[in-house]
Amino acid sequence: MTQPTHTHRELGGKYIELQQHEGAGPLVGQWLVIYEDLSKGIQSATTQADWMQNWRAVAPDDCTVCMGTGTDHIKGNAANPCGHCYGLGKVREDGEAAGELWELATIAGGIIQRQLEELLNLRRIADNPAIQELIEQQRQQAMIDGIARDDQAWRNGQGFGPGGQRYTGD
Repeated sequence: MTQPTHTHRELGGKYIELQQHEGAGPLVGQWLVIYEDLSKGIQSATTQADWMQNWRAVAPDDCTVCMGTGTDHIKGNAANPCGHCYGLGKVREDGEAAGELWELATIAGGIIQRQLEELLNLRRIADNPAIQELIEQQRQQAMIDGIARDDQAWRNGQGFGPGGQRYTGD
């Protein structure tokens, strides 16, 4: 069986990207992606923008049963974990399922390590003085906009003066 290269971000499934080429006729100027749904054996086409937005590549250590989601797609119950990867969404680097608890712990440790590296990279970005200055400017602008919005709502609101008008000045 052909190994899937992509899966749908929301619907799951196993897909293989066959080719990409430029459209013709009414689709001139758009790039098309030809792909095959491996479970149905149907070839289809979509635009490259739709492909990039709605499909994701399958990593070599993604579980081939649940396609990296960690949920049970075989029985159709998304609340239960996948029995092949034990709900982790990842398997050993060679693509095989964990055979014992130590292998499962190694897979989980790899997931944790990747998450820690990603968190460290995000902290480095957030600690950048230019980013801090931009966040402070946006916070100040949001505060000014909020005060202006509240003042305008107060001025347009019902008052106690003649005809329901507010006393707003001399």
